Amino acid sequence: MAGNDENPAGSRYIRLIRNLYRSGGYVFAAKAEDIARQHGISRVARLASNENPWSPSAAAVREGHEALKGANRYPDESMAMLTGALARFHGDYSFVTGVGMDGVIETIIRTLVNPGDRVAISLPTFSFYRLAALAQAAEVVEIPREPDFSVSTGRFIELARDAKVSFLCTPNNPTGTVIPAADIRQILSGIRGILFLDNAYVEFSDTDYLPLMKEYDNLIIGRTMSKAFALAGARVGYAFIPGWLAPFYHRAATPFTLNTVSARAAIGALEDRTEMERYVAYVQQWRDRFRTECPLPSCPSGANFVMFDTAPFSGDEMALLLAEKGVIVRSCASFPGLPDHYIRVSVGDAWENELFLAVITEICRSCA
Repeated sequence: MAGNDENPAGSRYIRLIRNLYRSGGYVFAAKAEDIARQHGISRVARLASNENPWSPSAAAVREGHEALKGANRYPDESMAMLTGALARFHGDYSFVTGVGMDGVIETIIRTLVNPGDRVAISLPTFSFYRLAALAQAAEVVEIPREPDFSVSTGRFIELARDAKVSFLCTPNNPTGTVIPAADIRQILSGIRGILFLDNAYVEFSDTDYLPLMKEYDNLIIGRTMSKAFALAGARVGYAFIPGWLAPFYHRAATPFTLNTVSARAAIGALEDRTEMERYVAYVQQWRDRFRTECPLPSCPSGANFVMFDTAPFSGDEMALLLAEKGVIVRSCASFPGLPDHYIRVSVGDAWENELFLAVITEICRSCA
């Protein structure tokens, strides 16, 4: 017999699970469908996951549909067509790809980090760096940001100097903070290991870090097609890497990691630069409105979201109040190193943004 309520199936083998995964894991945003069902709301504003509310470009859809006809064959393991499209879009760099930037991060860590090696992470930030490093049995060094969420270059260099890999996110998730390129240059010159610069949201900012790739052999810049290019469901990540690292990355990567349909859709999206630029301008306009019209204090943001201070409410409390009115935002309570009175609000469709501003204003007035 497989098991019963007192002795569930497989319970004797739970002891085999690594301690790291007995609890915890990545914290996902609330599902729109669940919120709508719970509160009897027909239409919910989805502003929790930093998604692009627009559909993929026509070129992306066309290329993805065409590629589906050949989905009976394995994809090109080198992703030559996609890296060629990336080179046409960005210029002459060395590229690698993965299943989302998460997949690139995992492969980079697997390529470089032995058990016990140090991995430095600037907090608060995207939690997956820490999860991926611990999965490789790394020693994680956490480096707190300044009270305004900027990075002290001196402190970062001091604590990350001997790390095998260090992670910095700019614009940072969830704060939106942009690190000046000059500060990144100083850090690259001061540390002995590799710096992984997460640029998932860089299209929405005015800071360009790519010239640093020509100057430093210890820099990796991670990018994604999920945000500015509207392909979150396709899970296409890529990175600019120093040429010396490429063959080792490919040895460590899972075989046939990125599927053909996603890769071809990404090629189509890269060919439609105008659509991406139109969306970026839209985000920047609404980001400014969020910060101007929302009564809550906010942080300057270079991303497609804004982080708001909800004190005296906790982030969870404010997220619940908004959800009851049909607006889903991300409580930042799950981000290590961040006080529990912040929410992160993505720029969505115009009606979603208007609803958020109306509801948050109503909540703040009623609580005044």
